[in-house]
Amino acid sequence: MRVGIVTGASSGLGRAYAKRLDKSGEVEELWLIARREERLTQLADSLEKPCRILALDLTGEESMTLLRDLLEEERPLVQYLVCAAGFGKFGRAEDLTGEETGDMIELNCHAAVEVTRLCIPWMRRGSHILEIASCAGFQPLPGLNLYAATKAFLLHYARALGVELKGRGITVTAVCPTWVKTEFMAVARDTANPEAVRHTPFAMRPEAVSAWSLTVSRRGGAVAACNPASALLRVGSKVLPTAAVMALWDRLRSM
Repeated sequence: MRVGIVTGASSGLGRAYAKRLDKSGEVEELWLIARREERLTQLADSLEKPCRILALDLTGEESMTLLRDLLEEERPLVQYLVCAAGFGKFGRAEDLTGEETGDMIELNCHAAVEVTRLCIPWMRRGSHILEIASCAGFQPLPGLNLYAATKAFLLHYARALGVELKGRGITVTAVCPTWVKTEFMAVARDTANPEAVRHTPFAMRPEAVSAWSLTVSRRGGAVAACNPASALLRVGSKVLPTAAVMALWDRLRSM
């Protein structure tokens, strides 16, 4: 049975990916993972393909154990894995609590890596992994420091993983959009210093991000920049001094 596994499926990007995979004809069943079971049920009811609802908190070890046991029991062919679970917080390092920083690292980095590790044995030639990074991962960003660092981690992890899995015919794509119009913004501003980032230009719709990045992945692309602004940031981070990029960002975020 060919399945698509989507984390963070209860809202935003995860929801958009689930809907697009449902219409693609490439999977026979969707495994929807997020904490909010009610939202997952609502999503499943709107889709055509059969769905398995997994109301899991991916920051907990018991959730990973449950996913591992389910994979071993069902032995699916994982055609798509989309790691869309994650969150960010605006603010300087001194503005964030220990809980905020720990949870961000745990969900954005460790959970994505662990879910990916569990799914790889169940993938075959033609399978796809999409790690939701961000154009924030192209360079350090004061005022969005920790979030950008977690996305830089995912970007580098995905790039190297793609090389490691190339011989098996598994495509790994780091998805690097600009801001996305989801619940991310409200969560990011719920912090001690919400004005650390005042403006979020070039915001994209989640449907556009999912459509573009799936196309890139199907064509074997390692990085999906998703729009011209992200592509420009990717190039700029390679040719401009890091200090200059951070200075420009520091000015833009406080305008």
